[in-house]
Amino acid sequence: MNGAMSWPFLRLYLLVFLYFSANAILNVIIPLQGEALGASNTTIGLIMGAYLFTTMFLRPWAGYMIQKYGPIKVLRTILIINGFALILYTFTELGGYLIARMLQGVSTAFFSMALQIGIIDALPEKDRSQGISLYSLFSYIPGIIGPLIALGIWQEGMDSFTLVMVVIAILTGLFGYSAKMDKKETSSTTEHAEPSGRMMKSFSQLFKNPFLFKSSVLMLVGSIVFGAITTFIPLYATQLKNGNAGIYLMLQAGTVVVARFTLRKKIPSDGKWHSAFMILTMLMLSVAAYFVSFSIIGGVVFFYVGAILMGIAQALLYPTLTTYLTFVLPKTNRNVLLGLFIAMADLGVSLGSVMMGPLADLSSYSFMYFVCGCLSMLMIFFAYDRRKVLEITDQRCFYKKDGY
Repeated sequence: MNGAMSWPFLRLYLLVFLYFSANAILNVIIPLQGEALGASNTTIGLIMGAYLFTTMFLRPWAGYMIQKYGPIKVLRTILIINGFALILYTFTELGGYLIARMLQGVSTAFFSMALQIGIIDALPEKDRSQGISLYSLFSYIPGIIGPLIALGIWQEGMDSFTLVMVVIAILTGLFGYSAKMDKKETSSTTEHAEPSGRMMKSFSQLFKNPFLFKSSVLMLVGSIVFGAITTFIPLYATQLKNGNAGIYLMLQAGTVVVARFTLRKKIPSDGKWHSAFMILTMLMLSVAAYFVSFSIIGGVVFFYVGAILMGIAQALLYPTLTTYLTFVLPKTNRNVLLGLFIAMADLGVSLGSVMMGPLADLSSYSFMYFVCGCLSMLMIFFAYDRRKVLEITDQRCFYKKDGY
């Protein structure tokens, strides 16, 4: 095997699997533990949202630091912080969970950027979409079994929780320290690194660059839906007859894994905006949210079909937009701008917890997911774009509208 499926890259994907295994368990344990301790949906949402809210602020800086020092040095440092965060969960309650979530956010900002930038820089353009899609795939594989493990821990008591977190922390650290990347392709690029002042100016490109702006808005709204699902499905499922959060999350994650593997070559990797593809993706996301909402009346069939549709949309949205941006963003500050885009994904997941928690407190989980469906429906119109990219340079992008 070669390209995105070669052994060096498979090692990186396995590291991704280990790293995100803990979160697949914590995404179920924290809401259930929070409810057991008397926390409201608003409080649970704040704790869950603190993870990616922290990550969001650090993404652009992570891109700069990785560009300056190289992904391997950053990766090995950040795994220590991750290990401490996982162990912190084992002897604290809600207050400690908040601190641990923030530490995880710091770690994830640098970990995911290091891995993704390393993959992007090391692969030829024709293999970028496959590499990014496989990275995302392995980050979701833990979601297939993780929720079931979490429910098993919860039902049997929390005695085994400490052992599981410690084992994951140690294995991730050991495996991460042995990971390697092609130094020729991904070594430090200090001579091209962006000074801090110019890096801060790159924030304005979030609004000035039309390609970055459109991709970021779509990713933000999609992530709000994903965040609301991740945080509140363990609690919503208890209101449904025969509803099971573990089965839902397993179906969703399993669909993401299967779709990202089978459809990885179908994801556009030509630097062009494919309106029909994006419209179909956002339509699928909207229908999935509506199905989850209506399952309170229609039953678990709607609930589980919604999980499958949600998984397909999730499998397509992130790698498609990320691959597109690797072509249209200027190379001089591409890593920082990619950091801004991924920060929008983080912000969306965080807002899905922080904003939708109070809405669920004021109304219901069903209505909250209906609102998610409406937000996704609006993005169907936003995804349409008649502009065609004509030429991409290191400094700017040229485009025109059809018929002009």
